[in-house]
Amino acid sequence: MKILLVRPKPHNETIGLQHIMVCEPLELEYLIGNLPIWIKNKVDIEIVDMIIENVSLQSILNTKEPNMIFFTGYITHVGVIKEYSKIAKQFSKGIITGVGGVHAEVVAGDFEDKNIDLIFKRNGIEGFNKAVELYLNAKSLDSIKNAVEKVNNEAINFKLNLPNRIATAKYRDKYYYMFHNPCALIKTSYGCPYNCSFCFCKEITQGAYYSRSMEDVIDELLLIEEEEIYIVDDDFLYGEDKLREFIILLKEHNIKKKYLVYGRADFIANNKELLSELKEVGLGAVIVGIESIREKDLKNYNKGTSKNINEDCIRILKELDIELYATMIIPLDFSKEDFKALTKWLNSFEVAFVNLQPLTPLPGTTIFDEYKDELLVKREDYHMWDMAHVVLRPEKMSIRSFYFQMLKSYYRVIIK
Repeated sequence: MKILLVRPKPHNETIGLQHIMVCEPLELEYLIGNLPIWIKNKVDIEIVDMIIENVSLQSILNTKEPNMIFFTGYITHVGVIKEYSKIAKQFSKGIITGVGGVHAEVVAGDFEDKNIDLIFKRNGIEGFNKAVELYLNAKSLDSIKNAVEKVNNEAINFKLNLPNRIATAKYRDKYYYMFHNPCALIKTSYGCPYNCSFCFCKEITQGAYYSRSMEDVIDELLLIEEEEIYIVDDDFLYGEDKLREFIILLKEHNIKKKYLVYGRADFIANNKELLSELKEVGLGAVIVGIESIREKDLKNYNKGTSKNINEDCIRILKELDIELYATMIIPLDFSKEDFKALTKWLNSFEVAFVNLQPLTPLPGTTIFDEYKDELLVKREDYHMWDMAHVVLRPEKMSIRSFYFQMLKSYYRVIIK
């Protein structure tokens, strides 16, 4: 029995980051790493990374002839996954198709389609295992659907076996994040303990937050060959005791790696000494949601920070020689003067790397209903929901001018 796990290539109109990053499909590696042994012995399972592959899905289907094919993706992949599923069903009416991943867990309705048999809305690993088990036992598709739906309604399980990185061995030298090359991913926690109004991350776990034991994290790090590690927690810099234990265990096991993490400005501003200790064990860069230099925006986003806190954060990172990758949300009422003020502020703090995102009320987030009647982009134009396309009408300039101001801001900050 043959199973394909497919990470789709983005739509050609999606403004993606493939020119600066292609990271491993960690969620698919977790699927293989958590397959029961008896199932592993009965199936031939393979990860197909369409971002890296140079052949069509049709060609892969012709070569591999799978019995089941499963996809993962974000909102921007919904249309692509539907098309892939159609191609799979045309290849074989008997093939079972399914989709999981963060968007399926929050906005499962987007994947309702005649060519998609299974939608893993919660506990995707358990649902996947159950689907494969029942298929091996020659159960009907309806029986499999009912069993997956039952798993979808169970409490979230965060206790998992380690991901199987051998499954992506042929792709691993292609995975990188900017200057972190080659780069491996690791996840030490699930969910986010904060409640920013624009954030999709907290919706994935319905507001729950779970942190793995540091011993378990260290066990995984010891198995990773890459020196560059991207810790993809929604917020790794959370919990002083956890981070101090991480530092101690890295030293005890003599682990020498370099880390890129997500962190909040307020934690950095209040924990300079701890950041210095993390720097000593390999912390090299932090992605920080600065979001805005205007207090009113930070309040509207329920960010819980301030301009002063953001500035203290930047100063500390610079003093410790830890690279800052800043993200900024550009609200609808931005004027040309606001863009100028923003670039002046970024340059005054010598911020070299910044991602400017027009305010995007992603479906499934707290703020979506607030803006859903003002959308410029159709909900069904999934490839446009990339947090780079303008999906809401700017208040003080045309859409074209808004794009131009964003591009000019990038030029002023990054290229100078």
